[in-house]
Amino acid sequence: MQELPAHPLAIWESFYVIVGSSAAALTGLNFLVVAFVADRREHISERTLSAFSTPGIIHFCIVLFVAATLSAPWPRESMVTAPLVAVGAGGVVYIVRTWHRMRTTADYSPVFEDWAWHVALPLIAYAALTVAAFFLRAHDRPALFVVAGASLLLMYIGIHAAWDTVTFIATEQDRKQDPPS
Repeated sequence: MQELPAHPLAIWESFYVIVGSSAAALTGLNFLVVAFVADRREHISERTLSAFSTPGIIHFCIVLFVAATLSAPWPRESMVTAPLVAVGAGGVVYIVRTWHRMRTTADYSPVFEDWAWHVALPLIAYAALTVAAFFLRAHDRPALFVVAGASLLLMYIGIHAAWDTVTFIATEQDRKQDPPS
């Protein structure tokens, strides 16, 4: 049986290389989605884009930041606490802002799925990230699993946001071409 390294962050290196590079690639692909949306921008307000598309990019960038933070050669694992708390708490604030934008957008009425994927799930992920960062010193192994889970959840939320944007644009175009019966 392989002996685990003394530094708990070292055993997560491969995980964060994979997750971080995936988040970086998905961020680039999301820029393509936004470029696709820009062609049809006359029907989608800036406020709606910032409520539904921008958070996906933010989530991918946060995952990339967490991966970079946990892959850095810290002398002590406790040193990652401050950046993780900051990013988790900042994420909670950002989601509250996103919630407000979703509520006040004029050209789209969010449905339950929107509230779940754009508010509830990201709020859970950022809150879990914040709490795990606080417990990192005392319970490093479980806390690192929570950070990993929160990172994956944010990545899946970003993927869902990009997919939702593309399918909304595609079906919206179809609705405009098909006259009501």
